[in-house]
Amino acid sequence: MRHQSVLDILSKSQEANARMNRAVTKAVTSCGCLRVHAEKKPFPKEASLKDLKNLLDSHLQGELCSNCRDIVINEMGKNLFYLAALCNTLGITLNEVMEQEIKKITTLGVFNLT
Repeated sequence: MRHQSVLDILSKSQEANARMNRAVTKAVTSCGCLRVHAEKKPFPKEASLKDLKNLLDSHLQGELCSNCRDIVINEMGKNLFYLAALCNTLGITLNEVMEQEIKKITTLGVFNLT
């Protein structure tokens, strides 16, 4: 019977998102399996959009260890649960959300930089 109120779902979703962010942060700051190396990237004036895709990166170095990976996956699962709960409450399916996003990305083509 929990998670019936949209306010409860929104606040729990925000909490789950914070916990997921914290899990990734702890992988960097406590475990050290991930490292962040971020700096301003120079963009040549003659660079095309395709060139920019190759110039940009995630700023991450390393890989999640098995312990951090399990924790992050667990927190992502909670995020998905609350997203699904919000969809159900609003009468939207996750499939609708994904289909609309795929259409947007497909329409953007090279501009999506994925």
